[in-house]
Amino acid sequence: MAILGTLLKKGITLRESLEQLYTSPLDLQKQELRDLLINCQETRFGEAYRFSEILFDFKKNGDEFYETFKSAVPIFDYEKIFNEWWHLAKEGNKSICWPGKIKYFALSSGTSGASSKYIPITKDMVKSIRKTSMRQILTMSKYDLPASLFSKGILMLGGSTDLKKNGRYFEGDLSGITAAQIPFWFQHFYKPGKKIAKTKDWNEKLEEIVKQAPNWDIGIIVGVPAWLQILMERIVEAHEVDTIHDIWPNLQIFVHGGVSFEPYKRGFEKLLKKPLYYMETYLASEGFIAFQALPNQRSMRLVLNNGIFYEFIPFTHKNFDDEGKVREGVETLKIDEIEEGREYALLITTNAGAWRYMIGDVIKFTSVKNSELVITGRTKLFMSLCGEHLSLENMNKAIEMVEDEMSIDIREFTLLGERSGSLFAHHWYIGTDDMVDEEVLADRLDKHLSELNDDYKVERASALKELRINVLPTSVFYQWLESQGKVGSQNKFPRVLKKEKAQLWKNFLTEQKIEIR
Repeated sequence: MAILGTLLKKGITLRESLEQLYTSPLDLQKQELRDLLINCQETRFGEAYRFSEILFDFKKNGDEFYETFKSAVPIFDYEKIFNEWWHLAKEGNKSICWPGKIKYFALSSGTSGASSKYIPITKDMVKSIRKTSMRQILTMSKYDLPASLFSKGILMLGGSTDLKKNGRYFEGDLSGITAAQIPFWFQHFYKPGKKIAKTKDWNEKLEEIVKQAPNWDIGIIVGVPAWLQILMERIVEAHEVDTIHDIWPNLQIFVHGGVSFEPYKRGFEKLLKKPLYYMETYLASEGFIAFQALPNQRSMRLVLNNGIFYEFIPFTHKNFDDEGKVREGVETLKIDEIEEGREYALLITTNAGAWRYMIGDVIKFTSVKNSELVITGRTKLFMSLCGEHLSLENMNKAIEMVEDEMSIDIREFTLLGERSGSLFAHHWYIGTDDMVDEEVLADRLDKHLSELNDDYKVERASALKELRINVLPTSVFYQWLESQGKVGSQNKFPRVLKKEKAQLWKNFLTEQKIEIR
């Protein structure tokens, strides 16, 4: 299979990649929406919203096709689309939001909203994920990599492929669903292999990977930063070596997603003997949305021609309330109407039966011309008690700056909003195993947040009276995840905790007898 590496180094490109390179984003997206409507016009959803009538306007010039579509189909969040439509598919009914029967449902990590979300997965969606994954692999031809790398193993740290049969459907992590259906030609490269991948107990799976690690020649690792870092630490400790490269000397690429990598980078690189190439992906339970297409670039390229139609809502107080819920009657935009540097909440329509679905992410385009974007946060995972409008992007960047300034490794963090007398306070819980002076850390973090966010700086002089900080061992954060049944694979610690989840966190700390000032 080393020939695969040779072909990739020569820059062999898929037809879809060329199509996106030389066709206008609007034309690509118009065709995607048309195909989705055609496929679903005889589903219950398509009949209810008169898809056959919407399709007539695709023959007309201009934007009439989009105006008709958004006038006919409402915006959905998870609760609305599940309660009105997806629950029917989950009960075994055919052709609800997508033709045929839904055989797989992905369980989301539930960092906000419902504790467990059931996201429909179709054959068409799995096929699209594979094609986009191949497109990202082919971008590696732009990197300074030896052809031999592409004959090495690829470790994909994901959920169990032994999916739970729940009467009429199977359920599990998206990573487990897709790994259970990998094409035969890829099985030669895929690690940890079928047997270990089926293991349901997360700690048992990690233990098996640690044992087998010296037997594999890994060139690429794929997964959520926190769990891969934990795995590599265990491998290094168990085999009494200094770095992961003492076990996997040919490791050169880390493909990551799910959370910002920057807060983990310092600690991650302590485990390396030589630098890695970092490649970010935007692979959600609802579809493969974007990937990093160029080296040394933090933005990702939106995939415009592989089963997803995108819409954008400017992320402003005019369009969203303080809880991050979209207001009635908001204006939505298509791909040719967006602007660089402006934040948008993302709506997606997909080949898994999501229609004008509020995925919950907030993005910002760094290049409209190349459809390059970064994820700046979540519609509900931001903090604005009194007008400070603190985004996830602000939080991640401030933590990164504090790490560099204080030479510490912050593995996890979360933020709660609290009262401070008649005013307000931000309460940060910082996960690090380094010795840290909490007062110094609070001062540095407050300083950097003020530099990054003018609204925060203004409110710190008025209504936002305090910034409280508690430094905790990193293990406390993972113990809480375990107590919530959120260990492993795609599960991440929420960066902002509100309402019920904030109280669950506080209760957990009390039960663990962790003193909080």
